[in-house]
Amino acid sequence: MEWDQAAAGFAAMGSEARLQVLRALVRAGNRGMTVSEIQEKTGIAPSTLAHHLKTMGDARLISQQKAGRSVINTAAFDHLNRLANFILSECCADVRPKAVNDD
Repeated sequence: MEWDQAAAGFAAMGSEARLQVLRALVRAGNRGMTVSEIQEKTGIAPSTLAHHLKTMGDARLISQQKAGRSVINTAAFDHLNRLANFILSECCADVRPKAVNDD
């Protein structure tokens, strides 16, 4: 993952409302949720929710599929895993082993 992609993904998660939506979608799994289901779960106003969904879609945190008159929103699990791996991939890389005599 490139730095700009990671930055865009983390920036798109940078509000409490978007984190609430993303968490609801993660909990829903691959079934996803309609906009009205997300509204019911989060209490976010429709116009505000539309803005948040667009932001998260543009950052590839979610995918949206038309199903009849509804749009099913689903967490983009592959992309979310890549973001997690990006931030955790160098965990503890700069930690030096403790020497026997270190106290």
